[in-house]
Amino acid sequence: MSATLTFPTVKGANLEGRRFTLPADLEGELNVLLIPFQRWHQELVDTWIPGLRALCARYPALRYYELPTLPAMNPLSRMGIDFGMKMGIPDRAAREATITLYLDKADFRRRLAIPDESTVTVMAVARSGAIHWRTTSAWRDEAGQALATLLQLYFNAAPA
Repeated sequence: MSATLTFPTVKGANLEGRRFTLPADLEGELNVLLIPFQRWHQELVDTWIPGLRALCARYPALRYYELPTLPAMNPLSRMGIDFGMKMGIPDRAAREATITLYLDKADFRRRLAIPDESTVTVMAVARSGAIHWRTTSAWRDEAGQALATLLQLYFNAAPA
């Protein structure tokens, strides 16, 4: 990963209708972003949730978000997709943490050095846009341990 790579400024809304400008509106001091590009990637995203919930319980300044990334489309189409996703997620906290991005996917991937849409990308991002860690695919113990190590260093080194 290039040292100068940062999360680009993008706009989206969560499944409760709140609008976000990312990364500035991320609520954590550090935020784990799960970026799926295909509907079937939800299976991969779901493998991360138990571990991320445990990490958020340990580090109160940590948040995680799902960022379903879809092509730019008209407002009516977006509304239909968002409604379908909202109806499929009974948990309000999960809906609040799901921010749908409708944008030029190829440009977004290029700006984040994501080569293709074959799997989910996971990154730890500060509100400044600084990307501190990244991986791809489903939760793996080694990826979870690498993230836990980063969080321990990050939060123990952060000013009180």
